[in-house]
Amino acid sequence: MNIGKGLLGSQWVGFKNFTDFFGSYYFTRLLGNTLALSVYDLYVSFPAAIIFALLLNEVHNRLFKRTIQTVSYLPYFISMVVVCGLVKTFTESGGAISLISQALGGPSELISNAGAFRSIVVGSNLWQNLGYGSIIYISALGSIDTELYEAARIDGAGRWKQTLHITLPGIISTIMIMLIMRMGQLMTVNYQKIILLYSPAVYTTGDVISTFVYRKGLLENNYSYAAAVDLFNSVINTLILVSANTLSRKYTETSLF
Repeated sequence: MNIGKGLLGSQWVGFKNFTDFFGSYYFTRLLGNTLALSVYDLYVSFPAAIIFALLLNEVHNRLFKRTIQTVSYLPYFISMVVVCGLVKTFTESGGAISLISQALGGPSELISNAGAFRSIVVGSNLWQNLGYGSIIYISALGSIDTELYEAARIDGAGRWKQTLHITLPGIISTIMIMLIMRMGQLMTVNYQKIILLYSPAVYTTGDVISTFVYRKGLLENNYSYAAAVDLFNSVINTLILVSANTLSRKYTETSLF
């Protein structure tokens, strides 16, 4: 679309922007990187929040529990720019984490290493969102009837069996709802953090669809092409959300709609 002429005065290009994107060199790389990074983050961060909530649920010292909760919640409220600045400081050449990596025979500068970039993003996401992401599960755990645990203890069930047969079934609907919502964001990734962290040296593993849209639309002023690519991304996100919701409703009788 020509911004100066407006929508009605611009030439209709049909599906040209879509076909150009699908046929470009970047398509398979961007799609692969987006899915790889999203699935990696989902695989690490999603169960980590549940496990953290389960562990906190076993802490009976209220002061210690509140201290752990407060410390784990704080990173979520730190500005993304500040978080990325800290990550760069620790992972650039001479940074604490890079020095550890170098001592173990790894790269001396992790932030510009394509093989380490995804782990840096996922690790920083885990640190920043672990505590805050566990709040909903801690709330769900509080709604489980305590008499079930008392009955299980009378029957000789230990903590592990109580967790498997009472705790997890008691919060399974919450887990499924959160999983469906997370699946609906699968193609979005945490692109703001990637934009702040990445460089051309890590494009092979760190460049995702949303960062490509940012470069094409805002840096190169190719708004029509960027809008088409972003629309494709949104359609895929919607299909994944609907599919996840349908499967969840079929097998667990839990769904968003």
